[in-house]
Amino acid sequence: MRRTALATLTLAAALLGTQPATADTESGWEPAPSSPWDVAAGVRCDFPVHGEPVVDEVVRRVLSTHPDGSERRVAYKGDLVIRVTNTETGVAHDADASGSAVVEYRPDGSQLWAVRGPVLVGVGEGQGTLPRGLYIVDGVYTMDISATGYKAVHLVRGTTDDLCARID
Repeated sequence: MRRTALATLTLAAALLGTQPATADTESGWEPAPSSPWDVAAGVRCDFPVHGEPVVDEVVRRVLSTHPDGSERRVAYKGDLVIRVTNTETGVAHDADASGSAVVEYRPDGSQLWAVRGPVLVGVGEGQGTLPRGLYIVDGVYTMDISATGYKAVHLVRGTTDDLCARID
């Protein structure tokens, strides 16, 4: 979700009226803005969906790297509210995705997320332990994302909020 060029994302945040987080170079935290996104009908919900950050104060800090210098473990934190809109009807919901996470990026392209608090999770048909949809998963949990994109969410304690149902 947050792997595109920083300059482009900062510009997008400015155009959307959100203020990206500022860098704290002494502590190693840097802005990690989110981009607007669109998914077609049937991919996550039965209808097309648009998402865009309305509050984006997310920062990230690289905790460790692989021998080749690529990121291995990265911490994320900060306020994030995403407006999720059914583009057929215009019905929208502002979803709080302000959780914190440590993400391990593996050499094969898979990821392991250790999360506390709410995070937006999109799941394709047959691509996760949750049914196809868009969710705010809140609590203490891990999410193992395979190299093929399969998302296994393991709640220690928490809830899931079906955003497709909220904007249907």
